[in-house]
Amino acid sequence: MWHRNIVETIGHTPLVQLNKLAKNVPAPVLIKLESFNPGGSVKDRIGHAMIQAAEESGQLKPGGILVEATSGNTGTGIVQAARIKGYRCIFTVTEKVSREKQDLLTAFGAELVLCPLDVPPEDPRSYYSVAQKIAMETPGAIYLNQYYNEANVQAHYSSTGPEIWQQTEGRITHFFATASTGGTISGSARYLKEKNKNIQVIGVDPCGSSYHKYFHEGVIDSDEVYSHQIEGAGKEYLAGNMHMELLNDYTRTSDREAMRMARRLAKEEGVFAGQSSGLALAGALEWLEQRGQEISQDSLVVVLLPDSGMKYISKTFNDDWLKEKDLF
Repeated sequence: MWHRNIVETIGHTPLVQLNKLAKNVPAPVLIKLESFNPGGSVKDRIGHAMIQAAEESGQLKPGGILVEATSGNTGTGIVQAARIKGYRCIFTVTEKVSREKQDLLTAFGAELVLCPLDVPPEDPRSYYSVAQKIAMETPGAIYLNQYYNEANVQAHYSSTGPEIWQQTEGRITHFFATASTGGTISGSARYLKEKNKNIQVIGVDPCGSSYHKYFHEGVIDSDEVYSHQIEGAGKEYLAGNMHMELLNDYTRTSDREAMRMARRLAKEEGVFAGQSSGLALAGALEWLEQRGQEISQDSLVVVLLPDSGMKYISKTFNDDWLKEKDLF
């Protein structure tokens, strides 16, 4: 049986057991490979879902224009669905977004607006503000706003969470994921905890992001929020789709450890994953090894890896770039 279009291939990504990297963890550690989605990331799930929700609400009209602020992956998820439905896409991106992701977006026909990186969200030059301005000033355009769009959370509640539950036959005890918009971890956690309230959900934050401290202390400390190299993980403010009440703990990891783990994944497990994937796994393994007394042979750990290393050839897998950023 064939698929009628590329959107129908989204989801049902595989779970793969780690054999070398998790040797110090007494329980099986499984990685969910979201790079198997057609656009190469977990964000394929929300791109189509947000478009569908906008159509159903009447906000998006035939021939409309989709505007979004993206670090690349959400834009890819949006534009691949938009190509099928005949929508034009305008995306704002920061200077941090890899060349590979920018080229991928333009290959799909998206229009990119490059914005400065180190400006606060409310600054009129920020990629959030520019996206809102474009949507307001462009006839027929809507701003999807993945950070506050409930369809983001719902997409993972309806797909990612159920997939993990079914693939583990309900045996999952620990779930690790990074967060930026909060949709992946919040939607998945909501479903999994409805199935078993004892499942532990742990977020992994990059150093420089606000989420780790906000979870533990309930504050955003501007002195601890700074630019980091991980794309698509962490946030300088609390996104509307980030539901901290669904999480049991939050850990954090440095850029260097995340990059190293992504490279180790390729060399030791044959898995070519991106920066935020390295972040998720580095944080998960450190958390698990520090809390070994809480982990038994009956535990079952799932770590969600958001995207592919193919999108970071010029960065994470480039020795010169790592040396330039003092991350080698």
